[in-house]
Amino acid sequence: MESGKFEDMRRSMVDSQLRTSGVTESWVLAAMGSIAREDYVPVSHQTTAYMDRSLELENGQMLNPPVSTALLLQAAEVRADDNVLLVGQADGYVAAILKTRTPHLTTAAADNLDAASSNAPYTCIILDGAAEELPDALFKLAADGARLVTGIVEGAVTRLAKGYVHSGKVALKPIADSEIAPFVAFARKPEFVF
Repeated sequence: MESGKFEDMRRSMVDSQLRTSGVTESWVLAAMGSIAREDYVPVSHQTTAYMDRSLELENGQMLNPPVSTALLLQAAEVRADDNVLLVGQADGYVAAILKTRTPHLTTAAADNLDAASSNAPYTCIILDGAAEELPDALFKLAADGARLVTGIVEGAVTRLAKGYVHSGKVALKPIADSEIAPFVAFARKPEFVF
């Protein structure tokens, strides 16, 4: 497909999906309007890269819908001087967006948070996926008062949520119902019942 067609789709995504869903943060709109989302998906999905739905990546992980990504980043209120931890795709689309906002970005996979400990504490933690439970290891990486945004799994519904980390704990407040792929590593552990 010609690059001009992708630019048209990107512009349409910003105007008809993001702006109409309450995304007003100028840096998020600018970054998502300029970064080629099609470069972060398999070739077979490039023509659908800008549709408002999740896309499966070659490594079995998911790229969340554009609206979910934009609302999550807007809720994070990322500042240029924030020390940000992104849990999810290390070299993916969301990392590329965040790099337009702050040079202080560390990425980690959900099943390997130890890799992020050398740059802790973080003032902003963004989980690019949904969790049933957040591990204590995540809170140990947070500065007191750090902003934390994530998807949460509640039954069959996923929601975007935000909270502030204090004394190793966070109370999350739902922001919006939105499709966001769950992290297998943050699934609730089965309880043993007699």
